[in-house]
Amino acid sequence: MSDWSAEKFAQRVFDLALLDSPQINAVWGELGSRHVSLDEIVSVTLRKGLLTNLQIERILRGERQGFFYGKYKLLYLVGAGTFARVYRAVHVGKETVAAVKVLRNRFLSDISQQEQFLREGKMVMELRHPNIVPVYEVGAERHRKYMVMEFVEGDNLREILKVRKKFDPIESLKLIIDVVSGLDFAISKGITHRDLKLSNVLLTSSGRAKLVDFGLAAIAASEKEKGGEAGSSARSIDYAGLERVTGVKKDNKQSDIFFAGCMFYHVLTGVPPMSETKDRSQRLSVARFREIKPITLHEPNLPGSIVSVVNKAMELDPEKRYSTPGDFLIDLQNVLRRLEQGDTGGGTETGEGGKKLLDREGEGRSVMIVESNIDMQDALRDLLKRRGYRVLVVGDAQRALGRFEAGGDPPAECVIFSTTEMGEEALDAFNAFGENEDTKDIPAVLFIAEKHQQSAARAATAPHRKLLPMPLKVRQLRAILLKLLKPNQAPSNG
Repeated sequence: MSDWSAEKFAQRVFDLALLDSPQINAVWGELGSRHVSLDEIVSVTLRKGLLTNLQIERILRGERQGFFYGKYKLLYLVGAGTFARVYRAVHVGKETVAAVKVLRNRFLSDISQQEQFLREGKMVMELRHPNIVPVYEVGAERHRKYMVMEFVEGDNLREILKVRKKFDPIESLKLIIDVVSGLDFAISKGITHRDLKLSNVLLTSSGRAKLVDFGLAAIAASEKEKGGEAGSSARSIDYAGLERVTGVKKDNKQSDIFFAGCMFYHVLTGVPPMSETKDRSQRLSVARFREIKPITLHEPNLPGSIVSVVNKAMELDPEKRYSTPGDFLIDLQNVLRRLEQGDTGGGTETGEGGKKLLDREGEGRSVMIVESNIDMQDALRDLLKRRGYRVLVVGDAQRALGRFEAGGDPPAECVIFSTTEMGEEALDAFNAFGENEDTKDIPAVLFIAEKHQQSAARAATAPHRKLLPMPLKVRQLRAILLKLLKPNQAPSNG
C-alpha cells in the first residue's frame, strides 16, 4: 500500500470505471483537499458506499480485471464452491441486484469444464419456478465464464440449521414441500438436480425455499454424450454411492427423492441421517446407506404420518421409494394439511372439569404398527395414543423386523401387522416374527383385510398371536391388546 497515493488510487478507480467523475469529485469535496492519505480516501469511499472492500482489495493488489461481468459490477463475495465463486453484484444503469457465479480460475484452461458450466447455466435458464433460483444470463468476460442469477436475500439451509438446530414438523414440511415442488417441476422438464443437499437450498427472508445449483444435471448430460459415467464427478459421489447400493442407472430421478428425504430427516431432527465425510471411499460405502438409524430414535414423538413419508422417501429399494417427486409432494401436502388442522396423532380428550372421556388402559405400554397406508397409520396411531399407548409406526415390514434384530430391549411390547396395502408381505412378516427365536414370544396381531381373507389360513397363530379381520372394530382391538399385554404375559420395555 505504500506505493499508492490518494491521487493514484482515485485515478485507478476512474480508469476501471468503478466511479465516474462526479462521484470522485464528491469524494474530494468531502475530504476538502487532495493532499490526504490513502487511508482517508479509502475510508470515505467505504463510508459513502461508493466502493466495497472487495473492490478496494483488488485495486490495491494491482488487478485490472474481474470487476465487471457483462453489465454487472461485483460488490462482494457471498460464497465459494469447488467449481465457482458467487458474488453479489449490481446492474450498471438499472441498479438491480443479482448474484454472479464465476467459474474459478483453475478451470480457465479446461475446455470441458467451461462447456459444462455454460451448459448448466443455459439449462437452468429454462427453469422458471418459484422454488428454483432463476438464471438470467450466461456469458464470458475475457474468457472467464459466468452466469447471472437472482440474488436471494437469505442464507442457505445448512447455515440456518446450525443456528436453529432443527425445525418443528410443520416448518419442516413447508420447507421440503418447496424443495420437492422445485424438483417436480425440473423433472417435468427432463432435468434432475444431482447435488441435492442443505447448502444448495436457499431460504428467502419470507421463508420460501429455493433450489440452486443444478450443475450435475448438465455434467451428467455431457458425460452421457461422451459415453462416460456421471458418477465420476466429485460432486456426485453421494449419488454414485446410492446408485451403487440400489443397482439403478445413473441419473435416476428417484435419487433426488432419496436425498430430499435425507434433508427432511435432517431438518426434523438436527442430525444428518448419514455420516458426513469428505473421504471418497466412505461416501461410496454400502454401509453408510444401510446403517441409517430410524428417525424415531432421534425424535420419538414425531407424528406417524411424517415418519412414514420420511421412511418412504429414504427407502433403499427403489420399488418401495416414491417413484416421482409428484407422488412425494402429494403425501407431503396431505400430511401438512392434517397437521395444520390439528390432527397431531396424539393427545387426550377431556370434558367438563377435566374429566377424561377415554380410558388410558395402555399407559406405559408400547405398540409397533406395521402399515404403509398413511391414513390407516394416522387412525391407528391416534386411536392407541389416546388410550395411553406409546406408538411406533413403521411403513415397511422388513424394516420393522430389523428393528428387533438390533439387539438390546425390543422397541415395542406388541406388534400389529396390517395387510391393508402390504398384503402377503405383512402375512409373511407376521409368520417370520413368530418363528424368530428372539421375537417368537412377543405378542403380535395381524389385521386381515377383506381381500386377503383366503390367506388367513396360512397365518401362524398362538395364544399371544391373534388375527383380527377388517374392517377394524375398535373395541375388539382394545380387548385383544388388553389380553396380550397383561403384566404377566408381556415383557417390560422400561
